[in-house]
Amino acid sequence: MLIFPAIDLKDGKVVRLHKGRFDTVHQVADDPVETAKTFYAAGARYLHMVDLDGARDGKRKNSAIVQAVAEVGLRIELGGGIRSMADLEAVFGLGVWRGVIGSAAVSDPEFVREAVVKYGPERVAVGIDAKDGLVRISGWEENAGLDYISFAEQMGSIGVKYIIFTDIETDGTLSGPSYDRLEALQKAVSCSITASGGVSSNEDLRQLRDRGLYAAIVGKAWYAGAVDLAQAVREGGPQ
Repeated sequence: MLIFPAIDLKDGKVVRLHKGRFDTVHQVADDPVETAKTFYAAGARYLHMVDLDGARDGKRKNSAIVQAVAEVGLRIELGGGIRSMADLEAVFGLGVWRGVIGSAAVSDPEFVREAVVKYGPERVAVGIDAKDGLVRISGWEENAGLDYISFAEQMGSIGVKYIIFTDIETDGTLSGPSYDRLEALQKAVSCSITASGGVSSNEDLRQLRDRGLYAAIVGKAWYAGAVDLAQAVREGGPQ
């Protein structure tokens, strides 16, 4: 299982949120580039980044930082504000390896289909963020009214191979992943699933690995000192 440590950016700072609420934003690290170097030194070779400014209002404001982090050598998947082919081309130009399409996958599924065809399924993921099983968009602030499994099935039918699933109720809580919802999603689609939200320990990561998840994102747990990243990478297997 691949391990993706996470860097969330807002106004150029490394931050975390609690259950996705912007009124809980707090800075957790001083320097995004140095943070990425720490991840690399621990053995990580992948990085999950979110431009929270882009996720909320569709306008990415942290491109220079993303480009600088890309030079560290990690394979970066980036979400937040990717709403068009021009956006996707722009983030790939920053050195990003995989683009994560969230809100736009709901409003413009044809864009997702075209992106998968143009860039290949390896370079495009769909982020499905749900609360009480219903998909949320626009930085998690708007209820799209879609069942997360039905939406995942729709994405799979148009060629998506990689889904990043976040149960918003667990995100930033250190309460453990949403195992039941992840299991239901795995049964419903053949896509590779990345678990996001709730990881609180290395044991959580071992359980996700043993359940056959493609990858897991580690955010608050690392910043809080609750996860040994080097151990997680070793136990996850070849990265």
